[in-house]
Amino acid sequence: MKEERPLGGRLFTPTFLFCLLFFIIALFLLAKRFMYGLGAVTNMSDGYPWGLWIAFDVVVGTAFGCGGYAIALLIYVFNKGEYHPLIRPALMTSLFGYSLAGLAVFIDVGRYWQMYNIFLPWYANPNSVLLEVALCIGAYVAVLWIEFTPAFLQKMGADSAKKSLEKIMFIFIALGILLPTMHQSSLGTMMVVAGSKLSPLWWTPWLPLLFLISCIFMGFAIVIFEASATSSRYKIADESHMLSKLSGIFPWMLGIYLIIRFADVAIRGHLGLAFKGDLMGNMFLLENLLLLVPMCILFMPASRNNSRILFFSAISIILAGTLYRFNCYLIGFNPGGGWTYFPAAGEILITVGIVSIEIMAFLWFIKRLPIYHRA
Repeated sequence: MKEERPLGGRLFTPTFLFCLLFFIIALFLLAKRFMYGLGAVTNMSDGYPWGLWIAFDVVVGTAFGCGGYAIALLIYVFNKGEYHPLIRPALMTSLFGYSLAGLAVFIDVGRYWQMYNIFLPWYANPNSVLLEVALCIGAYVAVLWIEFTPAFLQKMGADSAKKSLEKIMFIFIALGILLPTMHQSSLGTMMVVAGSKLSPLWWTPWLPLLFLISCIFMGFAIVIFEASATSSRYKIADESHMLSKLSGIFPWMLGIYLIIRFADVAIRGHLGLAFKGDLMGNMFLLENLLLLVPMCILFMPASRNNSRILFFSAISIILAGTLYRFNCYLIGFNPGGGWTYFPAAGEILITVGIVSIEIMAFLWFIKRLPIYHRA
């Protein structure tokens, strides 16, 4: 097998500089947030104690970061070693998604200077779902950096250290599969607790299972999207045959998910809400239509061999998973008492800044570190 190599090239491209501009804007707003509090840049309230930063940067961002988890399941649990060339790029996307989700939590917490209390056992509430999510995500971020360390060691030429680490890597691979399984399902459990405050179109005791399945198909979709986008711009080894075979998972996984989703709503007697023509009904139909279309298309083998169809199918699946999680945490949630929420400009720009950091880091990593197999 060929060894991964840096792609090289100029770092300060127009894309990089454009992202840098938004990062600088975000830094200014973050300074304002930490100096004057959350109210200075957000529209969060007692009714909506979390908003865009949690819904997108954490709940959706960690699902984007499940590429490494999904590929690890495929390679190490289902013994599909042929997909091993995809693992390091997938791990890199996981590293970005989860590290920046941790940053978003730090920004979102009111008393951020006491955030270390999460890790102090004498302050722990063992019945708290939120505590389990926080501890698992924190541990998984550490595991991801350890799993990615061989790329840094390879770059530095520290082959002996790399070989020594790889001898015990199976421990971190096991943790890297266990931890996302726990906290991704628990992100669903958090909204089970919401009860009647969450629309019946999304509230269900099956939320943990639906969140777990959705993070896996979003992880696979992110891997296909990232590989397709990178290969269109840079000279990397052809991965089209692997991506084509990988996409064969989608029809079955999406089919199982949609059956559970619609059967659950129908059995609870709330399917009629989807056709009321209001915002929530339309959002429910849209999120599932964005899954149904690629599912039907990818059932045909010829479609899976078409890189353009595969790319847009991955985008549709990513949008569907994003919308599902947004609907659960924001759009379908009503705390009552007349509370309303729409993200402030400061929240939006800080989120754009966080995404910009990820894009800049991605460009630096692929150009300076051995991530891809070069053509």
